[in-house]
Amino acid sequence: MTILALEIGPSRFAVGRISETEGTQQMRVIAPPTRDVWAACRDLLIEVAGNDRVTAVGIGASGPIDMAAGIIASAAIPEWRTGFAIAAAVREVFPHCVVMLALDGACHAMAESNLGSTRGELDTLTVHVSARVTGGLTVGGLTVVGRTGNAGHIGHVLVPGFDDICECGGHGCLEAVAGGTAMVRWSRARGWGGSSESALIDAAEAGDPTALAALERAGTALGRAIVSVAAVLDVGLVVVGGTVADAGSALWSPLGRAISDRARLGFLSGLRVVRSELGEDAILVGAGLIAVAVKVSSQ
Repeated sequence: MTILALEIGPSRFAVGRISETEGTQQMRVIAPPTRDVWAACRDLLIEVAGNDRVTAVGIGASGPIDMAAGIIASAAIPEWRTGFAIAAAVREVFPHCVVMLALDGACHAMAESNLGSTRGELDTLTVHVSARVTGGLTVGGLTVVGRTGNAGHIGHVLVPGFDDICECGGHGCLEAVAGGTAMVRWSRARGWGGSSESALIDAAEAGDPTALAALERAGTALGRAIVSVAAVLDVGLVVVGGTVADAGSALWSPLGRAISDRARLGFLSGLRVVRSELGEDAILVGAGLIAVAVKVSSQ
């Protein structure tokens, strides 16, 4: 019997086998396909499963999602923007499996709670910053998913001082300032010649003023959004992961200044913000944990 984890994100699709004792194994990763998305996803699942009988699949996906219906409507996947029934499609491939879909940020929060920096903590916020920005909430030791499964979607918290246009159609969302795609777009509009968030981070490390300004804006926006959410939920620990979190002091210094400047309420004085130590596979690991939990509960 085989348990699989599937990550569907704006930067990559990934599948791994899940062992309850050894974690994620035999992982395969591809770039997000530009067309025939489900066919590519299906082939990846079948490749990793081999000839084994799959009994559970956990899916961590870029939102919005409908968790109960098993539908992805991610803006990062144009073919699926109006909604794709991913859970039903997976069950057609593996008829004997149980499937659970969760927001990628919730999966990251699950991974941090079980294996990462929030172990033993009851009330925390996890922020995942890569091409886009998502997050997960742990309240009373439990990961909160919300009414539709989109709880923790911090990328669409409105940030004071910014009015950038967001892909969701709004203005001033955190993702429109701090998401990797948005930062690259902002930098290119000001003459920077690169095309990826990793190149932007490298340029900042080399002292490029436009790249440094982009990360300064991102860190400031992240800090302000974190303080807002922390004030609402009274969390004491925030973990930031994803590729943009690797930007070093260019991101973390303005983030820290924003928190010091804005976290003025007494109960926020001990607010801690730390970098995730789980690396780029945190979402896939969390999806695997969900798959294991669903499999156990179905027995």
